[in-house]
Amino acid sequence: MYDNILIPYDGSDEAKKGATNGIELAAAVDAQVHALYVIDLPGVPRALSIRDNEEEVRREYEEYAQEVLSEACELAATHDVDCREVTRTGSPSEEITDYAETADIDVIAIGSAYRGKVGALIGGTAEKVVRSSTTPVITHRMDADSI
Repeated sequence: MYDNILIPYDGSDEAKKGATNGIELAAAVDAQVHALYVIDLPGVPRALSIRDNEEEVRREYEEYAQEVLSEACELAATHDVDCREVTRTGSPSEEITDYAETADIDVIAIGSAYRGKVGALIGGTAEKVVRSSTTPVITHRMDADSI
């Protein structure tokens, strides 16, 4: 059924819910998870203060990525699930869908924040992934009581 499950993970509460859901699915079907963190650097034009410290900012993002990906893979290990850590740079929704297509991912398991009525119109990363991915997507939406 599923051999490779992609779990976009940024350490947020909604990402943790999505990761837990994806890891439990992986444990049930004996799949490997790919924990993906996307570094979303500020776009052009960049403020001078950010541009001047871009290498430092990039290093901090990479350190944070390692920290949260280790957290996701530790959760996977508690369920005896193999976990691969992946870091990419770019637009989160685009990088998630691109990785899913190029890495032979069977399903994307992603958490989604409670966004209220206005948020449903605007959407977030999870909604963008659902709309643009050719890979099946399982979402775990937080409810109003979770915020």
